[in-house]
Amino acid sequence: MRKWNAVLSVGILALFLIHAIAGSFQLSGIIQGGSGFMVIIAHAMVGLVLLHIIIGIKLTADTFNAVKKSGVSYFKENKLFWIRRISGFAVMLFILFHIMIFIGSSNGAFRLNLFEGMQLCSQLLLVLSVAVHAVSNIKPLTLALGAKNYKAFLTDVVLVLSILLVFMGAAFIVYYLRWNVF
Repeated sequence: MRKWNAVLSVGILALFLIHAIAGSFQLSGIIQGGSGFMVIIAHAMVGLVLLHIIIGIKLTADTFNAVKKSGVSYFKENKLFWIRRISGFAVMLFILFHIMIFIGSSNGAFRLNLFEGMQLCSQLLLVLSVAVHAVSNIKPLTLALGAKNYKAFLTDVVLVLSILLVFMGAAFIVYYLRWNVF
């Protein structure tokens, strides 16, 4: 099950990067349109995320059963486990906000929705929660996929992800400014 979750995670990460880059260009006004492509990518990503959530719930339930059997939780020693679960829950919550903010079309044309301070805050928190969740899970992901020298790969992934997350955060800010200043 962990191997399937790792494969799903790679798929989610790939679709996320495509969605984030294309969406950032669209939000910042660099490109126009592309909503059909974005919808296909978003729907595929939501499907993979739902499977990832189901597997994550199952693995968390297995952990709770093991804690119940042993009678000891070792909360302090398992902080990284809880960071992964809590950040995953935060990502789920902020994905729902993201969908509510950006969903919508009118006669096939993409429709802009209100984007003020609360919407900007929720989207920046989405970027932050994705960063925490991805960074805290990169090492187990690389190990699950059988990477031998995961430290070099880990550094490269975190660097690329950091640059993209800054780009995404900036795109949300530009979109906010386009709505509220210009």
